[in-house]
Amino acid sequence: MVTKSEAMAVAAIQMSPQEDRLQNVEAAKRLVREAAAAGAQIILLPELFESLYFPQTEEEGFFDWAQEVGPDHSFLPAFQEIARENQVVLPVSFFERAGPSYYNSLAVIDATGDILGVYRKTHIPDGPGYEEKYYFSPGADAPRVYETHHGRLGCGICWDQWFPEVARVLCLQGAELLLYPTAIGSEPEAAGELDTRFMWRRAMIGHAVCNAVPLVAANRCGTEGSQRFYGHSFVADPQGELVQAAAEETEVILHARFDRDAHRRFRAGMGFFRDRRPELYKDILHREC
Repeated sequence: MVTKSEAMAVAAIQMSPQEDRLQNVEAAKRLVREAAAAGAQIILLPELFESLYFPQTEEEGFFDWAQEVGPDHSFLPAFQEIARENQVVLPVSFFERAGPSYYNSLAVIDATGDILGVYRKTHIPDGPGYEEKYYFSPGADAPRVYETHHGRLGCGICWDQWFPEVARVLCLQGAELLLYPTAIGSEPEAAGELDTRFMWRRAMIGHAVCNAVPLVAANRCGTEGSQRFYGHSFVADPQGELVQAAAEETEVILHARFDRDAHRRFRAGMGFFRDRRPELYKDILHREC
């Protein structure tokens, strides 16, 4: 029987997917088991780790890779079994088909092996090398917190991490940890002119600080086609300190441990949620502002 945790032992897996999708899944399963054996309770894989980052281009054939959630899914049941065997929480990124619609999704698997819910990416990018609007519909439901055996988790996916509203909404729901599986790398149309790796990290560290919660980001690394994925996965604490950080080209597992009660007291003491004035923020509801 899985018991509730008072601490949170987290891990971020940085990996370099290859052309062989089965090989990528097997590598992810091996890395998850390795992280669990080292004591991790919540383990985050990168965005769409099953394959190369296919939204670099617009090709109809890639729609065949999407799968419905259920017992016939090619790898979600295996991760459910790994979660159950190791009593770990696994937010697993995948390309979802639901009827005629397609989503960039995250199945949140609890330490019992049960899928607590499926989060569908809220913000969908559209630009050179990141042609996601061709493939994915935006999720219709607001981001939500998942009550797991190892803590209350708030999840976004990649482009969501640039929007402070997502992090704030999740923390208003009681998130004790923010998780962002990611696929971010070079900008094909601005090679040598725009390097977003440190902007990306600073933006998310801001979420950790402004909401007084730890944050985990798991990115892919390596070169795929015309893009070099940044790596630089990291774990930040509620004060914005980098507890763990990866290099650019390295496949690695980052580990960190957090005290839930200490963070709750720190969050209350900072007063960010006490001093909010939501009645003055109504302009945020209007797109033209």
